[in-house]
Amino acid sequence: MPRLATAALAGTAIEFYDFFVYGTAAALVLGPLFFPTVSPLAGTLAAFGTFGVGFVARPLGSVLFGHIGDRHGRRPVLVLSLLLTGAATVAVGCVPTYGSIGVAAPLLLIALRFLQGLGLGGEWGGAVLLTAEHAPAERRALWSSFPQVGPALGFLLANGVVLALSASLSEAQFAQWGWRVPFWAAGALALVGLWLRASLAESPRFLEMEDRARVPIAEVLRDHWRLVLLTGGALAVGYALFYAVSTWSLSYGTERLGVDRSVMLVCVMAAVVVKGALTPVFALLSDRYGRRPLCLGGCAAAAVWMFPMVALLATGAPLLMFLGFLGAMLAFITMFSVVAAYLPELYEPRVRCTGAAVGYNLGGVIGGALTPVVATALAEQGGRVPWAVGAYLTLIALLSLGCFALLPETRPVPAAVAEPVSG
Repeated sequence: MPRLATAALAGTAIEFYDFFVYGTAAALVLGPLFFPTVSPLAGTLAAFGTFGVGFVARPLGSVLFGHIGDRHGRRPVLVLSLLLTGAATVAVGCVPTYGSIGVAAPLLLIALRFLQGLGLGGEWGGAVLLTAEHAPAERRALWSSFPQVGPALGFLLANGVVLALSASLSEAQFAQWGWRVPFWAAGALALVGLWLRASLAESPRFLEMEDRARVPIAEVLRDHWRLVLLTGGALAVGYALFYAVSTWSLSYGTERLGVDRSVMLVCVMAAVVVKGALTPVFALLSDRYGRRPLCLGGCAAAAVWMFPMVALLATGAPLLMFLGFLGAMLAFITMFSVVAAYLPELYEPRVRCTGAAVGYNLGGVIGGALTPVVATALAEQGGRVPWAVGAYLTLIALLSLGCFALLPETRPVPAAVAEPVSG
């Protein structure tokens, strides 16, 4: 289990590095470089729009790679998704800007962002299921939380590279070529991930299955559509919280508040460090007390904290901004440390790779794709404190709270492993 969990963690860290480095670039430089003919606000909105394309592609990637995972095994998904995401990310770093090739530049950006999302849509399901289906039932949440630490490491790596370049290069150098370096680095990281995953064993639960779904997505839509909608709605708040902090706040802090880019990156990264460190702790609580109580508690905390968070952000003071981000990340990880065990337990094994991944990534469309764009537009209409953004995030938290309330508990009881709940 330690070797398997480490390989899953490393792989998700690398794939989420690819995904997050685009979000950071969208917040800081892509608007002027790829949409220079519009106003700065419109350029930021357009850059965040291309960012959202990746989320739209993720459920499609779940269907494509979920089919492979449910028909041919979880392990092939890990290799193919990593290759696709890594290649697309390196290619983003090679796209000429609008000044060189005109409108073809943002079109290429959109196409490559779509491929990034397609690969990441398959990655999560494969990594989580391979870990969850190997893990002992009484510690399933703990071992499954390791892939959930990967996004935090990927985010820190992506932003750490950007922070180092930002500190060592002039504004002109960073805009000219420095922003491309983190994308090129994805190629080396992908090779490391492939090496780590080369010797992983297939899921024993998959090998035991004799009756495999012929068209998994058809079964999911026919028999589990309600479960997919509920899980998508339930997870929306986690995505909204994370991308409000990691993407929208960078743009808002640097452009509206005039905070130095490096200061904003350090404040966000510090909060994400705490989030990553506490992920296994909350997962252990889930193994003891259940999945649903932690998810409900995280949603409630998010609903309470959104207005204080935007008020602390609006101060522009590094310590206060960090505290605002930290509260949001603690609410986030209370839920997302659990879902790697919770979602697989909700779906029956024959469609688990497709169902769990589609539900997970549908939450990304609802909460992640729209949040930077909506928050940027709402903040532009208000005063120094973006209360409308707080209201928007609170509404998403309440939506997710209602969806979690309608989902069953799945934690295996000590005497026996709980049966998967069908939709």
